[in-house]
Amino acid sequence: MSARRRPEARIPKRGSPQGRAVTAHRTADVTRNTKETQIRVQLDLDGSGQARLTTGIGFFDHMLDQVARHGLIDLAIDATGDLHIDGHHLVEDTGITLGMAVAQAVGDKAGITRYGHAYVPLDEALSRVVIDFSGRPGLHLRVPFKAAMIGGFDTQLAYEFFQGFANHAMVTLHIDNLHGDNAHHQCETVFKAFARALRMALTPDARSAGVVPSTKGSL
Repeated sequence: MSARRRPEARIPKRGSPQGRAVTAHRTADVTRNTKETQIRVQLDLDGSGQARLTTGIGFFDHMLDQVARHGLIDLAIDATGDLHIDGHHLVEDTGITLGMAVAQAVGDKAGITRYGHAYVPLDEALSRVVIDFSGRPGLHLRVPFKAAMIGGFDTQLAYEFFQGFANHAMVTLHIDNLHGDNAHHQCETVFKAFARALRMALTPDARSAGVVPSTKGSL
């Protein structure tokens, strides 16, 4: 049974922030279609954190909203797929497509901070995420989820999402949930910390404008 396409995703329009110079924004628009999923990601890395998200998995939309809000990324994701099987293909492929979009938007990485890290608490839960736009994909994830499902979201798919993202954004990503008794809190701190680390790494470094942050000269 073929998946029904939703209306075209659009990045929400934003007003011009007061007191900020107008600069070229780092944007991307990536569509990835397979026999299992159809996904379009539009983003602006220099946005204000607005999002339009339709994945068919409510809790996953909630997590992606954290990425937009705390990463200050304007993000539109329209994803459909074989949810009649389970969420695996759709969540993994969304991570892949988001990674492709970030890689496209960031370009040659000249002038970015490159490294980012964040600790985020939520009640009893605390997570740490560290990211490096190294050009060498790698993922370490240690999150001992206290439940197998959060709403309609299989917690095992957090790994698949971040693996897809790391492989296609070409980043090294370390994710550790340090404390947590509630699976919702654990997952939310992970996504918020990821967003904050991403925001730090992608922030332009005024002292290194136009310079690729590597002794190799390329990443």
